[in-house]
Amino acid sequence: MERITEITPAYDKRNPDPSKNYGIHGVNLKFVLKGELGAVQFLIFTNWQLPHVQREFGHQGPMAADIGYHSPMPMYDGQIQMADWEYLDGKPCYYDGSGLYANHFFDVMVSQGGDAMWAAIEQYYVERFGELR
Repeated sequence: MERITEITPAYDKRNPDPSKNYGIHGVNLKFVLKGELGAVQFLIFTNWQLPHVQREFGHQGPMAADIGYHSPMPMYDGQIQMADWEYLDGKPCYYDGSGLYANHFFDVMVSQGGDAMWAAIEQYYVERFGELR
């Protein structure tokens, strides 16, 4: 099992031309548990914006955005294949996840810390794939 933490920077890609306006977004924190059977991701939108955007809109707190799995094979009938995913070594994947259930993992992280968060992610992996490997 491999634990991966990815931090993507905030951006301001606003443009008066609607065809070139990609908006604003804060820093993302992504925690990935990668195993032989698939991968699980937990994503947090920190809402940490670039300083000039922060001044414009004020401060908003972080929020749980997603908990989900990526599998190299379908996990249920009719599941649609998605594009290749970097944490499945570039293989096509089948994804399913929940923004609402992500709150549980966020609450664990905030109240119990990183070790408990990773344990919860490992349990989610086992619930989806049957075992840790």
